[in-house]
Amino acid sequence: MFLEEERISYHMSVVKMYRKLREDGITNVWDRYEAQGLGGDPDRRCPFCQAGVRCDLCSNGPCRADAEKGKRGVCGITADGMAMRMMLLRNVLGASTYQFHADQTVRTLRATAEGRTPFTIRDDGKLKWLARRLGLDPEGKASEVALMVCDFVEKDYARKFYEPSKVVEALAPAERKRVWRELGLFPGGIYGEIMLAASSCLTNVDGYYASLALKAMRLSIAVAYQSQLILEYCQDILFGTPRPHKVRVNLGVLDPEYVNVLVNGHEPFLGFALVQLARRSEWQEMARKAGAKGLRVIANIETGQEMIQRWEVDDVFYGFTGNWLMQEAVLASGSVDLFACDMNCSMPMDPIYAERYCFRLVPVSELVSFEGVKDRLNYEPEKAEEQAATLLQWAIENFKDRRRRVDPVRGLPVGEATAGFSTESILEALGGSLTPLLEAVKRGDVRGVAGLVSCTTLRDHGQDVHTVAIAKELVKRDVLVLSMGCGNAALQVAGLCRPEAAEQAGSGLRKVCTSLGIPPVLSYGTCTDTGRLADLLSALSEALGVPIPELPVAAVAPEYMEQKATIDAIFALALGLFTYVNPVPTVTGAPNLVKLLTEDCRSVTGGVLNLERDPVRAANAILTHIEEKRRKLGI
Repeated sequence: MFLEEERISYHMSVVKMYRKLREDGITNVWDRYEAQGLGGDPDRRCPFCQAGVRCDLCSNGPCRADAEKGKRGVCGITADGMAMRMMLLRNVLGASTYQFHADQTVRTLRATAEGRTPFTIRDDGKLKWLARRLGLDPEGKASEVALMVCDFVEKDYARKFYEPSKVVEALAPAERKRVWRELGLFPGGIYGEIMLAASSCLTNVDGYYASLALKAMRLSIAVAYQSQLILEYCQDILFGTPRPHKVRVNLGVLDPEYVNVLVNGHEPFLGFALVQLARRSEWQEMARKAGAKGLRVIANIETGQEMIQRWEVDDVFYGFTGNWLMQEAVLASGSVDLFACDMNCSMPMDPIYAERYCFRLVPVSELVSFEGVKDRLNYEPEKAEEQAATLLQWAIENFKDRRRRVDPVRGLPVGEATAGFSTESILEALGGSLTPLLEAVKRGDVRGVAGLVSCTTLRDHGQDVHTVAIAKELVKRDVLVLSMGCGNAALQVAGLCRPEAAEQAGSGLRKVCTSLGIPPVLSYGTCTDTGRLADLLSALSEALGVPIPELPVAAVAPEYMEQKATIDAIFALALGLFTYVNPVPTVTGAPNLVKLLTEDCRSVTGGVLNLERDPVRAANAILTHIEEKRRKLGI
């Protein structure tokens, strides 16, 4: 092995599959990561790039800046401006992708309300609740109320950046709105904010790091409320609000004797359509006629996470594999017949794996494309059932060829997790109000709450290693963890989202978990649930009568990876949270920016960025922050 096993993954199932990939001689993410390192160190890269002080946006570059030497880019931009400008550009990419998902969700809700999809409005109560919060009349037919919601949010999306967002006005807490207005951070429509941010990054437009940082915060607020909250609430309306239930997890959910259809990415629409069809007896019979035991839909990455939070598993919707760094391990299992890729987290290497391990690779979004792959079914809400039928047919046709050509890996482990802890289901578990949780916090049984919103990355640690370590350290310190994103899959597969994991918690948290029958890590959803978490914190703030920055809570991103994660971190700062981030962001060559993020931001929004590679020291810093807030609250 090029990398030690602990640098591969926390999960032995993935380590086993890595050994197979090496035996098969096929390119894989771990070997490619190692090959990018300098001087035999997989984590060492170009020092200017790692410090965030390299720019190639114009033809005078690439330029390198050096704050210590006063060296600027050709245009005159400082190291601080260069680093923040690149950060804001990453934020724009993340914002655009979140909004693409939101747009598809509202599009699907509209088509469903008009009776043009195979879906129905499953949560009429959630629809009325959302309409009421937006200031709309919740009475009348569900379809009519849904169309009013769609009209309202789409009009808000299109507001100019200088026209205050009605969605943010309706959904954000009053105290934060006041702060954001004072700082000029209250956003307009999301499309206008994306334009404002992207335009500011042009050469010789805005090179001031503080100005760019404030624009990043504006954009993040628009994303959290207009994109994330709206898309999650609309998905609840369409497919049901998450409720706790058990799910199968890990690579052992893949059985080569079945036709296995995997949905991958971040949008669950075709995934749900596939499950609805696959549960019909005629499709199961077609799979058996092809020689399979049956037909299964397997949840994968964030698309799968959206699905398992809302729908219970059975012998058709069978289980969940894990997060994006497991992708090549999943595909090399020899059990996949069709891989349907929506708008995020499908890898450029997938066609090589499709050829080697004999599965059908199909982009189902305009955003996704692969070299050499001709199959394509761009999702259209009105054609969802027809498209799902085509995908199932292709998978069944693939089964015989896959069985003939590929020797599958058997005996991979299957675990169990409890998924579906939405704000509503947490309230239900607490008897209908936040009072039991607040009392547990006041007693000290629960010291505080950490929202773990994370990706997974190979920087500094193996897949999920740092995420699992941080979560274990936090629950030992009686900190309740709400997990989202790819980090959620890490903790599900690692066994921390089971009630039995309460044994690993401190005595106070263990007592609370045992009395309520809940795990110490609550599976709260995907990265898009960052907005939902903000809404929960708003409710906690209101219940305690203190601003969000004064709550004993923290945002925790142990393994952030991509551009969507960067805007989530910026939003956590705008919300006023202690925000732990790892790996160290590419801003270290910008001393004034580093000081703004790690010190000065506290006096601006109340938020502060914390960086630490060691999990014990990181957990100690989070707990120190929580204990400081407890002292100020007198608890």
